[in-house]
Amino acid sequence: MTDEADGFSEMDAAARPHYLGHRQRLKARFRERGASALEDYELLELLLFRPLPRQDTKPIAKALLTRFGSFAEVLAAPRSRLKEVSGIGDAAIDDLKAVHAAALRFARGQISERKLLTSWSSVLDYCRSAMAYSEREEFRILFLDKKNGLIADEVQQTGTVDHTPVYPREVVKRALELSSSAIILVHNHPSGDPTPSRADIQMTRQIAEVAKPLGIELHDHIIVGRAGHVSFRGLQLI
Repeated sequence: MTDEADGFSEMDAAARPHYLGHRQRLKARFRERGASALEDYELLELLLFRPLPRQDTKPIAKALLTRFGSFAEVLAAPRSRLKEVSGIGDAAIDDLKAVHAAALRFARGQISERKLLTSWSSVLDYCRSAMAYSEREEFRILFLDKKNGLIADEVQQTGTVDHTPVYPREVVKRALELSSSAIILVHNHPSGDPTPSRADIQMTRQIAEVAKPLGIELHDHIIVGRAGHVSFRGLQLI
């Protein structure tokens, strides 16, 4: 009886998909040692376990990183491009997008609870997370109160791969509506290179000129890209 039971157990184990043991080991390592013990593809595997319960997620996770380049770029990738990866459907995309949204909500919470100018690294981290990997240019404004606390964070315009229309008077009008004393401009360069263009410099100076007589200070204009970021104030462009 024991031999038959053992034989059945061995047959049953042999019939189980090979990746189930891998899932258990990966989860145990995550619980015991934390995310720092995992490679990027392994963390992606963990995220894919729930929406893909009957698939080997390792090749899918590696394919995602090969296609998009990094963990952050996978989370930020458009739904349409994620669907191009074999094995990825709506359920998996929903989970990836939920993680991305949670990360942005956390980062935004970090800057909304303190003065922005005393937590500049958090501001940069948030801006890069929110915009650096977008495939279209976005123009974002952080509206600040007299104590440099965050009043609002708004995407004012979304454009094409290399241009976003920005209207200085609309920027200042919105600042007045929110009773904002200062603003920080942020936009992204989908090309990856954050170097400001001549048009970027001209537009920034126009906004500063319109805002100053109305008591609204332009603290900075940040351009983010995959290759990093630049600060107009750091470059002494404003």
